[in-house]
This record gives sequence, C-alpha cells and structure tokens, in this order.
Amino acid sequence: MNQSFIRNFSIVAHIDHGKSTLADRLLERTGTIPVRKMRDQVLDRMDLERERGITIKMQPVRMQYGNYILNLIDTPGHIDFSYEVSRALHAVEGVLLLVDSTQGIQAQTLTTLAAAQTQGCTIIPIVSKIDAPAARVEEVKAELAKLVHIAPEEVLAVSGKTGAGVDELLEAIVNRVPPPRGSSPATGEEPRGLIFDFSYSTHRGVVVYLRVFDGMFKKGQSLSFRAAGKNFTALEVGIFTPEEIPADSLSAGGIGYIVTGIKEPGIVAVGDTIGKTGGSLGALEGYERPRPVVWASVYPESQDDLPLLRQSLGRLRLSDSSLSFEEESSGVLGRGFRCGFLGLLHLEIITERLKREFNLALIVTIPTISYVVTKTNGIRETIYTPAKFPEHGDIMKIEEPWAKVIIITPADSVSILIQLLYEHEAQTLATETYEDGRIEMTVEMPLRELMRGFFDTLKNISSGYASLSYEILPERIADVVRLDILVADEPVPAFTRVVARRRIQEEAEKMVEKLHANLPRQLFVTKIQARVQGRIVASKSLSAMRKDVTGYLYGGDVTRKNKLLDKQKRGKKKLLARAKVNIPEEVFMKMVQNSDR
Repeated sequence: MNQSFIRNFSIVAHIDHGKSTLADRLLERTGTIPVRKMRDQVLDRMDLERERGITIKMQPVRMQYGNYILNLIDTPGHIDFSYEVSRALHAVEGVLLLVDSTQGIQAQTLTTLAAAQTQGCTIIPIVSKIDAPAARVEEVKAELAKLVHIAPEEVLAVSGKTGAGVDELLEAIVNRVPPPRGSSPATGEEPRGLIFDFSYSTHRGVVVYLRVFDGMFKKGQSLSFRAAGKNFTALEVGIFTPEEIPADSLSAGGIGYIVTGIKEPGIVAVGDTIGKTGGSLGALEGYERPRPVVWASVYPESQDDLPLLRQSLGRLRLSDSSLSFEEESSGVLGRGFRCGFLGLLHLEIITERLKREFNLALIVTIPTISYVVTKTNGIRETIYTPAKFPEHGDIMKIEEPWAKVIIITPADSVSILIQLLYEHEAQTLATETYEDGRIEMTVEMPLRELMRGFFDTLKNISSGYASLSYEILPERIADVVRLDILVADEPVPAFTRVVARRRIQEEAEKMVEKLHANLPRQLFVTKIQARVQGRIVASKSLSAMRKDVTGYLYGGDVTRKNKLLDKQKRGKKKLLARAKVNIPEEVFMKMVQNSDR
C-alpha cells in the first residue's frame, strides 16, 4: 500500500485518564470490531489489566478509516516500562497526549510527553472526559496548549464515554500525523524492522511485534536478530485487528507480527532489529538490554513446587525479556529464585501472574536495590542481595542508583511534603506553580528511599491527589551499612538488611521488636540482637519457657524443692552453652515478606 495513506500513532496518558475507553471508541467508529464483539477495554486482554484499569501488555491494532490505514499501538503508561514505551514511540510518527479534564496535567503526562518529543513524534494534545460534571475543559486546554506550545483552540476535546469529538480526532490523526518514515517496499529491497514487543505461544514459539522500516517481510524468509545474532525462518507474517490475522506480506511503514518458532528464553528482546540473514543493513539505533532496578527473592511455599516455579519463570521470560532470575537457597525457606524487576509494579505483576496463571503459592521477600561496592583490594562488585554485602572492614566505597522524581501535588500538601522529602533524603531542584494552584516539584533522591514506601505516603498526605513519575539516574556515593540480626548470638542471613546510616537505630529496633513478637519461646532465654559494623545497636531477650519441676511434690523439706530447681537451672545453663534456635517457617515468612504489598 502507498505509505502516504498510512498513519502510525500511539495514545499516552496518566493512569485513569481514559486511554482505554478512547481506544474503544476509535475501534467502534472505524468498524474494526463488530458491535456484537465490543466490550469495555477491548485492547486490555489480561484480567489483571481490566481489574486494575492499567495497560500492562502492549497491544497493536490496525484500523481502516476511509482510504487510510491507522495503526495504533496501545502502550503501558507506568514508568517501570519506560524503555518498552520508548521503542513503541520510535515505531510511530504521532502521539495522542491525553489529559483528564477533571484532573489536569499529571507527573506521568510530563514524562510521556518528554519521551514522545525525544523520539520526534508529532503531538496531538487532547482533553478527555469532557462530559464529566467536574470537567474543567477550557482551563485544562490552556494548560495543555502552554505545555506543547500551541494555541488553545488546537487542543482537541473528546469523551470516550459518549463518543463526542471522536470524529474530529480521526480527522486530526489523518491530517496532523505524518506518513511513515523509511524506504519504500521496492522489489529486491532488503527488509528491516524494529521489535517493540513480543508474545509467546506454546505451538508457534515467540511471536514478535514489529514496525517495518525497510523493504518487505514475507513468510519463508530467512531472517536474523541483529543484537542476539540468532537466525530463524519466518513461519507466518500478519497484522493485528486486534486478533492476529495472517497476511501475504508486511511492507515498509506497516506494523504487524512475525512468527519465529523460537522457544528459547532470553533471545528475543524489545528494541532489537530484524533483518535479512547475511544482509547489509545494520541494527536500528536505540537498542539496550533492560536493566533490573529492584530485586526480590521468590520461594514456593512448598518445595515440591520448585520445578513448577522454575518452569513458570522461564515461560514468563519468553514473553518478557526484562525479567531475570537465578536460583538461590535460604535456610528454612529452602530453594527459590532471586529475581530482577524493572520496578515495584513490574514485581507485583510478575508475582500475581505466577499465582494466577500457574496456581503457585509464593513467599516474596521485601524488594531491595543493587549496590556497587568497591573493596579495599580495588575489586568493584555489584551486590544484589544484602546477605552478600561485604564486611565493613573490606569496603572502600559504596555506590547506589538515584532517581529524578517529578511530583505534582495540591498546594495545601506542600508543607507536609517538604518534611517527607527530608525524611527520604531528597534534594529539591525546582518548583513551579500551575494556574489551578497545584505545585510541581522536581527532586532527586536515592532509589532505595523511593522504594521505601514513598509513593504510598505521598498519596496519603495528599488525600490521593498527588502524582509522581521518575527516571533512574547513575550511581552516587551511598552512606549505607549492613544490618545483621542475631538470634542466640548466631546471625540469620535471611534477615540481613542494607539501611541508611541515619536510620540505623530506627531500623534495628523495628527488626528486633518484630522478631521478638513472632519468635516462639525456647527452653532457655533467647537473645535477639541487631548488629552494625561489629557493634550491637539493639537487643531484647525472649524469656524462657519454664516447666514446673516441683509441681508433683507434696510438702516435705524445702531442700528437696531447691534441689530440683538447682538441677533445672544447671540444665538450662548447659543447654544455653550449645543452644541453637530453630526458627519456624511462619516466622521467616512474617519477617521477610513485604508487609506493604
């Protein structure tokens, strides 16, 4: 098809700004999905997406509007998936920037707009939910116009619920979004395409979703992944309606899928380039391997389920290359896997999918970040788990990732927010006041502090009105220490934490108190201690169970009673000298599981 009649675009928006509902109306107006098959959030295929009202998995769809082909890529809006979104935005020429007329610009709006502008996309600003009673259409139009430097009358207004303004939007897509960039599918032209997502089928292997930039892809071609260096044969090519429909070919400027037949995890990755085997065209720019920023251990509640957990993680990695895992073992919890995630939402999604799709009962530990430690011998090492943190005498320097955070909050929450930022070691870079009185703050803080319940606290102090987005910054010097928990003078590796030096006492007392409340009493007095750099900073003793050894006596000389009590005392002393506490599994679960989730 002539590329001048193709329009590739994506919708970006903050959570709950009406993105999925607007996509439903576009599919209805173009007749892409018959009325009898239409349902709410039709592009959200997973139950988890529909329940939470968020997009987790990208979903492309091809629509016919008059003589034009409109290719929409519905992308996740959460910052955890920023790299995947950037590749999807590289695959399109236009972006619909959607802002809720009742809420106005949110932090995520600014982040997604910056990503779209970086990719050189044409921006069409849209105010949504104009039918809502609390809609501030003209006010939000003015905000958006100022943000993208256009006149307010150029900002469109739509209602995904009623369909108002959708016809005008379709015309704007045709008239404002430029046709695809790239070569024409001339005869003999070498094919090349960008992978912006992929899925996995048991029978067909990995199915890659791609934007074709050069030439033409057909069934039976010998192709290769440029970054992975893996060759394969195209078993099928096709388009999305949004169901996968086989086609004769995929031409430059188009969006579709290729069935690879590959069933090995870790080969296919978002951002890789597909081209002709042995071809002269190199990889498209911008490819990088997703880097996990949050780590957590995942154990099966029953060790009999370990093989199923291993298989399940492998299956998920076939459709999510950003997930990484390696096997580990930990005392009473047995064997499990140390997993790397893009963020806290990514962690929640993966663990929820393991439970739902594979019927696994799991123990998930508190998420941590990675640290870069330079030892006194000059060796530089990345530490993913607190238990492997070196002793303080072996450390020369510790570095940790930071985050640049954009916060938009009501003005009446600012004073409490400033205190919260201080508690989480944040540095304020800039502030800006919107016309409706809301405050935008740009700050930098350690990633560990952002992961320490910052977002939940922010929502609480702002009564749910604040929004936040962040991007990962390079490592900086960290002032953190390893906190060990000792039970009967023996360290328990599963309880080890890495904490900020300024919060040593608070964290130590909290851990000791929590263990004291959950650990069953022993036959001897049990010391529970927190140790930092060889020094005990918090301690509590768990009293011993006491058996009444004199209960069967019926009077007589008092020396008989004292003799039995002395014997019991000597026995407890002897037991204490070789004491070893067996911590029950349920205590481990209460101590290592993330209570915030």
